[in-house]
Amino acid sequence: MVVQFVPFLTVKKEIPPSMPQQVHVGSILISEWPQLFGLESEPYLGRWSVVKALDGFALDREIRAAGWNFFFIASEVKVMFFGAIGAKKIQHALNRILGKVSQQHFNGLEVTGIVAKRFLGLPYAIVSAHPRHVQRSCYLDGAEVRRSSDRPSEMRQGPEVDCASTVSILRSEL
Repeated sequence: MVVQFVPFLTVKKEIPPSMPQQVHVGSILISEWPQLFGLESEPYLGRWSVVKALDGFALDREIRAAGWNFFFIASEVKVMFFGAIGAKKIQHALNRILGKVSQQHFNGLEVTGIVAKRFLGLPYAIVSAHPRHVQRSCYLDGAEVRRSSDRPSEMRQGPEVDCASTVSILRSEL
């Protein structure tokens, strides 16, 4: 028996072992990241995997310790579906969100909300997420550069930028 916590709602549901890992608020999905970080992940949808045992903050610390940067993109992506919350419906909603994120060539996603609601007695839910992106440079690459470096082997060849010295230079100019 798995108990899934969703803000304002607790759902108890038997989940067959063949189903993909449960996704919850705070889950991080990754797409073909380099093995530099030693992350444990499980396949979720297509080329996307769910990071196990780490939230966004812990994952950010791991990535920065390896000399990379983990960007949080402020624009939120939301998808709504009718019916009660279930693992399959959340997976379908995330598939729609991942389609939007993939078009922008981001290589990560953080689930930031799964909320059940009712309108005129009809249940529906809203799944929201923020794109995340891992790259070596401390400056977020444009969409064209991200598109050309979608493969992990090319991610390793990114430019070396000393972000710490850049920050200290900017602070001294203020």
